[in-house]
Amino acid sequence: MKRKSMGLALAAGLVLTGGTVQATAAKKPVVHHEQTVQSSFLKKLSADRMYNTIALLSKQPREAGTEGELKAVHYIENEFKKLGMKTKIQPFPIYDFKTNHAYAKIAGQDIEEKPYAFSGSGSGKVTAPLVYAGKAKPEEIGDVKGKIALVERGDIPFIEKIANVIAKGAAGVIMFNNSAEGNQFGQAGEGQNIPAVAITRSSGLKIIEQLKTEQLTATLDVDIQKIEKTSYNVIASMKPTSKKSTGQVITIGSHHDSVHGGPGANDDASGVSAVLELARVLSKEKTDTEIRFLTFGSEERGLVGSSYYAAHLPKTDTDRMVAHFQMDMIGGRDAGKGKPAGGLIMYTIDGKKNLVTDLGAKYSYQIFKETIPYGELGRSDHQPFHELGIPSALFIHSPVEPWYHQPTDTLDKIDKKKLLQVAKIVGSSAYEIADPKSPAIVKYPFEDRPVD
Repeated sequence: MKRKSMGLALAAGLVLTGGTVQATAAKKPVVHHEQTVQSSFLKKLSADRMYNTIALLSKQPREAGTEGELKAVHYIENEFKKLGMKTKIQPFPIYDFKTNHAYAKIAGQDIEEKPYAFSGSGSGKVTAPLVYAGKAKPEEIGDVKGKIALVERGDIPFIEKIANVIAKGAAGVIMFNNSAEGNQFGQAGEGQNIPAVAITRSSGLKIIEQLKTEQLTATLDVDIQKIEKTSYNVIASMKPTSKKSTGQVITIGSHHDSVHGGPGANDDASGVSAVLELARVLSKEKTDTEIRFLTFGSEERGLVGSSYYAAHLPKTDTDRMVAHFQMDMIGGRDAGKGKPAGGLIMYTIDGKKNLVTDLGAKYSYQIFKETIPYGELGRSDHQPFHELGIPSALFIHSPVEPWYHQPTDTLDKIDKKKLLQVAKIVGSSAYEIADPKSPAIVKYPFEDRPVD
């Protein structure tokens, strides 16, 4: 459910508006919170503990739906339990697809190479006229009703392309590459039940030339087996410890799954290590706000775990959530080269500042005398929170290292200073909201009200 984002302010003390700190009438004396954080909280964070967590998690791949993921999930939950937190393992379904066969013929002739069935393609045999639909943007599709659409890869996601031609009544999709990198690509979405295959760029261009002089009939024959697996989210809740509670919730997250065959030391055992370290330290502090520590499964499959978590949150929870901090790939020795602050940046979905980035910038300067920038990017688990109207940001070092999504994403590439850098900034930012000495967050709505 997508709704308008609520404005947020620190009540009775500081209001953070797009990076500008403005004084307001305070009902209680101003506390030098920064000095408190510097002297106590920050000193308790341990880069060695984070490094050891990464060493343990990266001993084997943690691909979603595998024993490696489940082993990591049980370890993470157990670490939260040691801190006395209320925990929950949240299972959700994911799907693999086994191609039994995939064939395509144009005018009765086999395409030069064997087509590659899209992951999640519908099964079935279709013979119909072939029509070129460009890159399947709505304005260039034309009449494809009951026909097979020849589509070029690029510009928009695979699932969006298929959705656009299905909306116009297409019976199947043949997609050719936009580069010379073969035909091993393509993904269909849930419910997109038409056959969809990928072919090489050279084959696609030859077919386009044929379509210029003759009408062509194509046959698609795809048999896909859908295999259900289970992935997991880990949820740990730290209830307020002070006598008075704001009733609000902060969430701090990472993803625990890795790519196939990859140990995922930086992506994202590093993020998990910081979530656990912040849980250890914050559990010893007085708070007036609930803090939820989250690790998500199946991020590498397209934010599946975080989307599932967000979709199953009751409205009473989302109404109380005031900030989400996401940490992904925060320890890469070779990431962010040549950039200030080791390349650390805060990404938001809409490219706009919010409470999370305001606090991140404030504490990066206070602790390290460097103000980290913000930018616009999705591709990680802050996105479902943004779509619920919760101020969210991704903390990551960018550009990423050469070992990204490779079997070489190993422990020896981890920089302890970078781990500590992000843990200090995110921890200080979250603790400012949760510290009973700090004013509570005030939610205030946007209203489209004319002045006359």
